[in-house]
Amino acid sequence: MSQDGTDETDDEQPGALPEYAERVLDVADLIPPGRVMTYGDVAEWLGDGGPRQVGRAMALYGSAVPWWRVVRADGALLPGHELRALDHYRAEGTPLREASRQADGHLPRLDMRRARWDGSGGDSSGPAGPSGPAGQGEETHT
Repeated sequence: MSQDGTDETDDEQPGALPEYAERVLDVADLIPPGRVMTYGDVAEWLGDGGPRQVGRAMALYGSAVPWWRVVRADGALLPGHELRALDHYRAEGTPLREASRQADGHLPRLDMRRARWDGSGGDSSGPAGPSGPAGQGEETHT
């Protein structure tokens, strides 16, 4: 404790964005309209954390960025936000796979093969993988 009663070990200001969350949000801002990255792709691109840490940062702090562009690896729409996300995907032209009649709620999924962005400079229109800026290899997340 300092003389004024504050804890000197607390380097963050109240309400300050944690450094990891700020990095996650920066990546979300980079994803072009009509493209997506998985939680695992973002973690791999950052070289830090994993899908759960990215998901947590997005859940707590992601409302100010295009949150609908950071998605589950299976292409399922974010539970509780399906319709809002779907509006964004349709407006941006994000590739979707229409749901079968047997699918719960008949909601489409993202076409991950076509929608996935690899973090490269341009918005390539071909299949993208999670190679990241340094060509880090194939996706291993399920």
